[in-house]
Amino acid sequence: MKTALIIRHVPHEGVAGYRQPIEDAGYHVDRIDVTDPEFASLDLCRHDLLIMMGGPMGIYEHEDHPWIRCQMRRLARRLEADRPTLGVCFGAQMVAAALGAEVYPGPAKEVGFHPVTVHDTEGPLRHVEGVPVLHWHGDTFTRPEGVELLASSDLYEHQAFRRGRNLLALQFHAEMGEDPRFDAWIEQSPGDVAAVGHTPDTLRAAHEAHGPRAVAAGRAMISEWLDGLG
Repeated sequence: MKTALIIRHVPHEGVAGYRQPIEDAGYHVDRIDVTDPEFASLDLCRHDLLIMMGGPMGIYEHEDHPWIRCQMRRLARRLEADRPTLGVCFGAQMVAAALGAEVYPGPAKEVGFHPVTVHDTEGPLRHVEGVPVLHWHGDTFTRPEGVELLASSDLYEHQAFRRGRNLLALQFHAEMGEDPRFDAWIEQSPGDVAAVGHTPDTLRAAHEAHGPRAVAAGRAMISEWLDGLG
């Protein structure tokens, strides 16, 4: 059986709605937290599919999170070997950095549900075209060499990119919309919620209104991407 490994950088940011298409594609799914003592020695090239999820930290916060440099070194080896890899939000920023891009704080927080502009209208991201999906980030990155830009938003040009068939990086969160852990996101970052003019109640209402459609589109996107892996 094919194996997939999910790396969680914080407990409340898991694979959520993406689990179903991953399992439907025939993967046995394992998960590890970066706080697990075994994480420091784990071979990130071992699994058939690697999924790196989000987190509130920045790639540049090495002093506060010593595991970042360790993870980046092992991720770079996996990308050099062109092993199938999916990065989401912080995970996408790690992929960009491992490919030589600069990651840095953006001009404003991007929090809430709104669509992205999809540039590749024939690829897997066509499923999220016109669909309000969750955004929750304040960092961005330069475009790595050798990748194709797939989607942008009004605030951030680099919302998604791919390299060949085996690497997909998504800044937005189309996996979130049906997961009760969304409350933990709100509780963890009340300043982010206020900074964009939301309140916890308005953000929960948006989650209820747009979440199911966003997750359905996200699942279709990931399913198609998995089908095309080399």
